[in-house]
Amino acid sequence: MFNLILIIFKVTFYLKFDYYKDNAMANHKSALKRIRQTEKQTERNRFYRTRLKNIVKAVRTAIDAGNKEEASETLKVANKQIHKFVSKGLLKKETASRKVSRLHQAVNAL
Repeated sequence: MFNLILIIFKVTFYLKFDYYKDNAMANHKSALKRIRQTEKQTERNRFYRTRLKNIVKAVRTAIDAGNKEEASETLKVANKQIHKFVSKGLLKKETASRKVSRLHQAVNAL
């Protein structure tokens, strides 16, 4: 039990303080470059994930308000953006299709 608590503490500590970012073990140029690339990709993906959540939230808000006109307009934007995220590698094609399909079903139910 104590080992589990210790592992959880270490993981949260390392994630919270970016332990690995400052203490990279890489000694080769290529490994250091991969670390830099990973940091950039992580930041970019975080931005796109937030955008995705906000886009879906806008459609859901319009659906909850019962405004079919606004919901259908935001759904068009959401459909385009979600499929754009597929081309950027943020989502798999099936995941994007599932999200769009569920949003379409919710809008059509209004």
